Amino acid sequence: MKIHCHATLPVAACMTAMIALTPGVRAEDTSAAKQITADYMRAQVAKLSADEFEGRGTAAPGGEKAGDYLIEQLKSLGYEPAAGANGWKQPFDIIGIKSAVPEQWVFSHGDRNLPLKRYEEFLASSGVQKPQSTIKNAEVVFVGYGIQAPEFQWDDFKGQNLKGKVLLMLNNDPDWDPQLFAGNTRLYYGRWTYKYESAARQGAAGAIVIHTTPSAGYPFQVLQASSESEKFELPAKKDEPRVQVEAWVTEDAAKELVALAGQELGQLVEAAKKRDFAPVPLGIRTSMSFANEVSQKTSFNVFGLLRGSDPALRDEAVIYTAHHDHLGIATPDAEGDNIYNGALDNGAGMAQLLAIAKAFKALPAPPRRSILILFVGAEEQNLLGSEYFATHPTLPAGKIAANINYDGGNIWGRARDIAFIGKGKSTLDAIVERHAALQGRAVKPDQYPDRGHFYRSDQFNFARIGVPALYLDIGTEFIGRPAGWGQDRIEEFENERYHQPSDEIDDGWNFDGMIDDARLGFYVGLEIANADELPAWVPGDEFEAARKAALAAVRE
Repeated sequence: MKIHCHATLPVAACMTAMIALTPGVRAEDTSAAKQITADYMRAQVAKLSADEFEGRGTAAPGGEKAGDYLIEQLKSLGYEPAAGANGWKQPFDIIGIKSAVPEQWVFSHGDRNLPLKRYEEFLASSGVQKPQSTIKNAEVVFVGYGIQAPEFQWDDFKGQNLKGKVLLMLNNDPDWDPQLFAGNTRLYYGRWTYKYESAARQGAAGAIVIHTTPSAGYPFQVLQASSESEKFELPAKKDEPRVQVEAWVTEDAAKELVALAGQELGQLVEAAKKRDFAPVPLGIRTSMSFANEVSQKTSFNVFGLLRGSDPALRDEAVIYTAHHDHLGIATPDAEGDNIYNGALDNGAGMAQLLAIAKAFKALPAPPRRSILILFVGAEEQNLLGSEYFATHPTLPAGKIAANINYDGGNIWGRARDIAFIGKGKSTLDAIVERHAALQGRAVKPDQYPDRGHFYRSDQFNFARIGVPALYLDIGTEFIGRPAGWGQDRIEEFENERYHQPSDEIDDGWNFDGMIDDARLGFYVGLEIANADELPAWVPGDEFEAARKAALAAVRE
């Protein structure tokens, strides 16, 4: 029997009928998916982004309160504590660093000086977990993208001795050739975290990344919003290379800086686009020293477990993730609001996970593999919670079937498409496409590949230990809206509300698309949890070797 969707049949009813007749999708599955509702998710977002949680700051009272609320919700849904002796929480140590960065940073060339203004032209923080950060009369060297990638025959450093220098670096990675660094799809080489790590490996004293909105994927105000706040890191490893100062400069400030050396930024950028590029000493020298208030604090991951029904497979799990933190209380906006509520980022993600957890509990019996609902901490501090879990997992990496991550959500209505961050990297593609088709939706790769989303959210840390991972993101083709409308809404949010106090829920939110996205994630995870075989990375993928090693470790 075939189901044909006529204009007289409501779309939701038609899709439910189609799914119910699809091999491998049972009527009880579609019934369970109906637990994912707008009312439930709206209530969760409103609660988690309320002022009472004070922006869910890392190691802050509001963040602790949000964690306790999530535990209450998991308990009420009937999940089990999944953190061993710690019950519902996996605590982890973090180092807090509050830097007293000076108001000016002076650069000198001969008898000419260029003072840059903190906050307006540069932002800086400590690269070391020590009471003092110091750069003393160091030369500034332009190093292009600051990348060493043997697989692309690319080395921006060319063996030069850069110890003690301050490296001026471009954001992103080479993006003009599809055969080089995946073209306009940003790899980890393009992340600012890689830049600082790369500079540290050269023994540099400092690293300055040049900000542009296209290369970062967000305006400078996003960096400014958190620049006054305490910075958090996992404790540094012994002998881990570090730069003294990690900094950003605006594009205009970078132009002034290189002009001080008689150079033109555009020409340097063009030179950096060639394999034969070599570091350019600018003859500029600079010093900077500031005190750091260093403290040890604790953050946490929260998780609940739905134990699988198959005795042979229940020690394996599908892990759903969403980060529970935001920016807390920080720089006030023009209206004086200093609470960064984080309704979309990531109240929406947490609401979807709770709704998915509710749907799994509504099944007549749990799936064969276990389901782990994981709310990770300190994501906004560079994915610290998921990094800690990945290196201290509650089950071996080879036993983690897949990771499905939610970071944000669709608040603008139903879409004809879904963005799959990580599409083309694993056998998860076929599963996502199959269930999206039943919703009448196309599966597209990252619609903003130049922004490197795969390396900017928590699925990245699962991929690093070999776990096939996906991040289901907002579609752009909205039903009943003209072409480009969806992209305009997304970009408007990023330009005006992303990491700002104005990221708050309001009556204009439309949860219809979020329902589709959460139900899609539910069906995808359910199929993975019931399948005979585990997902895999495609041959040659950057994470394939880690997966093979993880599987070998559990089969020994």
